[in-house]
Amino acid sequence: MDLKNFTTVEQMEEQSARLKECAVCAGAETWEDRKKSQTPSCKFGEDGICCRICSMGPCRITPKAPRGICGADAHAIAGRNYLRMIAGGAAAHSDHGREICHTLYSAKHNGHYQVKDVAKLLNLAKEWDIPYEGRDIYEVAHEVALAGLMEYGKPFGTQRFLKRATEERQKLWEETGIAPRAIDREITTAMHMTHMGNTADAEALVMQGLRTGMADGWGGSMMGTEMTDILFGTPMPKDTEGDLGVLEKDMVNIIVHGHDPACSEMIVLAAEDKDMIELARSVGAKGINVAGLCCTANEVTMRHGVRMAGNFLQQENALLTGMVEMIAVDVQCIFPAIGPLSKCFHTKFITTSPIARIPDSEYVEFHPETAREKGRELVKMAIEGFTKRDPSKICVPANKQAARVGYSCEAIIKELNGVTNSHVDIRDTYKPLIDCIKAGVIRGAVAIVGCNNPKVRPDFSHIEIMKKLIANDVIVVTTGCSAQAAAKAGLLSMEAKHLCGAGLKRVCDLVGIPPILHMGSCVDISRMMLLATGIAKDWGIDVPQVPVVGCAPEWMSEKAVAIANYVVSTGIDTYLGIEPQVKGSSKMMELITEGTRKITGAGFIINTDPGVLAQAMIDGIEAKRAALGI
Repeated sequence: MDLKNFTTVEQMEEQSARLKECAVCAGAETWEDRKKSQTPSCKFGEDGICCRICSMGPCRITPKAPRGICGADAHAIAGRNYLRMIAGGAAAHSDHGREICHTLYSAKHNGHYQVKDVAKLLNLAKEWDIPYEGRDIYEVAHEVALAGLMEYGKPFGTQRFLKRATEERQKLWEETGIAPRAIDREITTAMHMTHMGNTADAEALVMQGLRTGMADGWGGSMMGTEMTDILFGTPMPKDTEGDLGVLEKDMVNIIVHGHDPACSEMIVLAAEDKDMIELARSVGAKGINVAGLCCTANEVTMRHGVRMAGNFLQQENALLTGMVEMIAVDVQCIFPAIGPLSKCFHTKFITTSPIARIPDSEYVEFHPETAREKGRELVKMAIEGFTKRDPSKICVPANKQAARVGYSCEAIIKELNGVTNSHVDIRDTYKPLIDCIKAGVIRGAVAIVGCNNPKVRPDFSHIEIMKKLIANDVIVVTTGCSAQAAAKAGLLSMEAKHLCGAGLKRVCDLVGIPPILHMGSCVDISRMMLLATGIAKDWGIDVPQVPVVGCAPEWMSEKAVAIANYVVSTGIDTYLGIEPQVKGSSKMMELITEGTRKITGAGFIINTDPGVLAQAMIDGIEAKRAALGI
């Protein structure tokens, strides 16, 4: 296999450098410029020992001043800051899930939004004891949506989805007190605990962090994933492409960016309308090209095959090509810098959610009642913008790679059914995968997730870690910006099997899968929890025993901190390539690396060297194998 077929990080950087030259010519700044102006970073902030919760301060901890004005020490301050990050991340993911529940509640026959996966809806209704036999499908959908919405504010009980976990996990969560109650209650409790004059005990703050993270992963995020699948279809493998080379010089280019697919779905559908395509041709374009950024890209590529322009730190580069007529955003991870940058080009910058109002944008709010019309309105605006391109500002990117996407748990089961001996084994289980792990053909699995971070070379850690893992017969599942890093490098293609060890390559050939499986957006990390849980159940063991670990090599957002806590709570060791902002507290560092292990069976392992981190994961998997005697 010719390795030239894969895109290297160096080639990605060369492309970024060319686009940076375009920024200079256009008089625009980029994140690299702003990073320089923010250097050096605040050491107190990095260590988590600056407190501005009340107005007596701000207070910062030093050897000469070991306590804030109220008496809070480094452990209390770092713990409070840490819990507030988890609360912020859980709020973002869970509010996303809430919006999808509201969208499902609005679905109706011949409506803008309709139920696409009836089977999944009925399965969820059955799981939640909601009557469905003989009822109109939309009556069932509305009752399911309402039940989902009640999970956010119900006065009693814990999250419904917890019953999907192994019995061992459910018992542990109940006994340790980290089983999440209403989603909003856990987020509110976290904010209340960290208010001035409340919890100053680091261990108590970490425990609430676990419970708040659980409210995200086994609550709001899982809600978002399930309801999105019901509305727009459960993903199945699709072939697509990734990187900025998916933008077309002779077409109207529309970028959808953010995380909530309710808006982007309407834009994708509108762009497929025959009259819109004819309108595009009437202004000199060959057609309409919708491409995605960040997790919205993952959502629409899984269901429509829409191509992925890139991940978090590539959003400015997309505009710097001079070929984007419109960037339409929904929520989360959107640079405010897009506003002034769009003014340097002909690009329309459209915001669509009251959650994400950004200066220098045009606001077009989406509602279920008018969603399709708004989608067509935006596509029409983009078409009009095609005539305003400045040919002197166009820079055509060269990089793009083939990718196979859309491996939901259901899709993985379907692929495994294809290699199940129906004379011996039952179908619809993870047993073929378990057999491969037991035999050592596959050593284990790693879930690689998370963002890009300007503190390190963008995408480098993701890509190098993935390459090392698959070379050592470790299969990888990936979501979010990590998935797009893999796509840009060519690691989501079927050809990536040639980078694998002999065992994993054999499995890829037999099952017909790439060695790195795209599982969706960041809320879809909830799928990974169900995947690990399903493997554990079919194996007859608990999740911490399964040779599976998680990794966030370049994480940066509050959402990532919430995710890490529900992954650890589920019993999966989580390897971090960026240090959490708690270094100023030895107690907090001990609690998140070893303390949680005594509670949940898992903790954080932290190393900023991607090679060392990858080897640590391999060693961790081998230790789990040894403990199982395989």
